[in-house]
Formats: sequence, structure tokens, C-alpha cells
Amino acid sequence: MAKLQKSIDKRNALVKATIELVNNNGFHATPMSKIAKMAKVSPATIYLYFENKQDLVNQTYIDVKAEYTNYAFANYDESMSVEAGFEMIWKRIADFKLKECEHAMFLAQCDNTPMIDEESRQEGIKHLQPLLDLWERGKKEGIIKPMTNYMLYAYSINPLSFLMMSEKRGVLKLDASQLEDAYQSAWSSIKMCK
Repeated sequence: MAKLQKSIDKRNALVKATIELVNNNGFHATPMSKIAKMAKVSPATIYLYFENKQDLVNQTYIDVKAEYTNYAFANYDESMSVEAGFEMIWKRIADFKLKECEHAMFLAQCDNTPMIDEESRQEGIKHLQPLLDLWERGKKEGIIKPMTNYMLYAYSINPLSFLMMSEKRGVLKLDASQLEDAYQSAWSSIKMCK
């Protein structure tokens, strides 16, 4: 049992080091040797858990995406109305991005790099299924604009990354009123106009 825990701890240390180094240096300036050093393991140890750097980054992406979506959907119930469900999910995503800034920053970088392979991207999208299903229901009910899910995400969820980065840089302090304004803007961007 102790060996298993030690193994889990080493893998977690590698994932944590990858997130921190990628956030501070970018993907290409994060060699395996730096990851191993920060994780306090030998470089050879990485290859017990990951095939190569690509595999390490992809698996880290999937792990963080799962954590993100588990948090986002923790209180979601499919019986909620489309608007109530979207509001609850959006506010949980905002909360995650502001509280788990390092993980949210890593995901934002992953969204904008060719480093993540398509198979891992598709796996990440699967984690968003409750939101995608909500949007499909909303489209069928005439509540959500008939746009692709990529467009819906770009207009309603992605702006949170910009706000999170602005807060991290210290140029903006999001209070409850500003978050509510941001939510209302997100909802207005995807709901059908009457």
C-alpha cells in the first residue's frame, strides 16, 4: 500500500511541476529535466508514468480537465431549466477559474497550443458533455441560439479566461457585481432573442 501511495505521489508531483513550469515558461521552454527536478524525481522516473513529454502534457491536460469539469458540474441536475442549469454551471466554472487559477491557466494554454493532440482534445471535450447536452436541449427548446458548441463556448465560457488573466495581472478585481455582469453578458450572447 505504501508503494502504491509513493507511486501516486510521484505522478502527482510530475503533473504539478508540469502545470507550474508550463504556466511560467510555456510548453517549449519546459524540458523534461526541469520537470523532474521540480518534482524531485530522477528524469528516468518520468518514463515510468509517461511515454514522453507529449504524453505527459496530454495526460496532465486530461487530468486537469476532469478536475475542472467535476467541479463545474458538481451541483448540476439535468432536470433544471436550461437557463438555471447554464447559470449554475457558468458560475461554478467562474469559481473554479478564480480559485484554481494555476489549473485554469494551464487549460487556457492548452486551448491555444498544438502541443495537445486531437485524441486528448476529444477526451477533454467528453468531460464537457453535461454542458453540451444542456446546450442541445436549449437549441431544441428554442432557448439557445442554433450555433455550434464551439461558438457557444467561445462567446459564453472563454471570456472567463480573459477575466481570470486580468485579475491575475492585478488590472482587475472581480467582485460579485462584476461577476454577475459577466454572467449576464455570457447568457445574452447565447440565448435566443425574442
